[in-house]
Amino acid sequence: MIDIRQLRYFVAVAEEEHVGRAAERLHISQSPLSRQIAQLEERLGLTLFERSQQRIRLTRDGQTFLAETRALLTHASRLESLGKRLGRGEEGGLCIGYIENAMHAGVLPNALRVLRVNRPNVHVALYNQSSAEQLEGLRQRSLDIALVSEPPTDDDPDLLGFQVLDDPMLLVLPEHHPLAQKSVLTPEDLANQEWIGVQHQNVTSRENFVSACIRAGFTPDIRMEATGPFTAMALVASGLGIAMIQKGLSRNAPPGVVLREVPWIPLTRPLWAAWHRINLRPLVETFRKMLTEPDTCGGEPAREGASTDSISID
Repeated sequence: MIDIRQLRYFVAVAEEEHVGRAAERLHISQSPLSRQIAQLEERLGLTLFERSQQRIRLTRDGQTFLAETRALLTHASRLESLGKRLGRGEEGGLCIGYIENAMHAGVLPNALRVLRVNRPNVHVALYNQSSAEQLEGLRQRSLDIALVSEPPTDDDPDLLGFQVLDDPMLLVLPEHHPLAQKSVLTPEDLANQEWIGVQHQNVTSRENFVSACIRAGFTPDIRMEATGPFTAMALVASGLGIAMIQKGLSRNAPPGVVLREVPWIPLTRPLWAAWHRINLRPLVETFRKMLTEPDTCGGEPAREGASTDSISID
């Protein structure tokens, strides 16, 4: 393979048409420069210069080789610059997995906005996947960062996680429901209501919801099961029941519903950032910090492993 240094030497001699002046320009002595040019010609099997006592000039083949050499050196310089920017995390690509709550609660858009300001040349690919799919994607290295409802286990050999949000749950009522205008809601108010359940990724969330209601003093009468919180809110808006959804989705609530706090049903919906333990690229590490820093997440995230008095809906 051709030595890049020899190519730089060749360009300098070709431009100066004098070995002595080229040696001064390159800050080396004349004899080693002459040897490098001779070695290059020998490797190529090509005469690059016509030599005389007065001057050294490119052959026709040398002129053709010079044009290609300049192009190659320009590309090499750009490649070196790109490599340094990648090393500093200024450019490159990110593959990010997420669940809907990460998008609608603002965690992911806020972090991406900060990334765009600080790393405008970064390409981002987003993948809306279940938590299980995302964690597998991290293991297979097809994802760089995952935003999931369930973190990796503490003894996971490959993955780490950090809780970035603990979203409280709100009661959703039809706009014209009698309870919508009541200043303070009590468990007795909800005891005889028809509920719309919201399906999550496992049965634990439903069990936690029912258990929290029972501890509050009533058993919820779940008449319908919605496939997601937005479907549930649409059903509530139609007057088909009441439901509970995470606060982060309230900005996207449809017309016709009212959202109320019910602190005596202490349910939350956690959101975790997860990543691979090994060989984090600088860009991945940069984005991980953007997600886990309080100012980026639109609120102070729960600390890793922090306890809470609320019940998590996974």
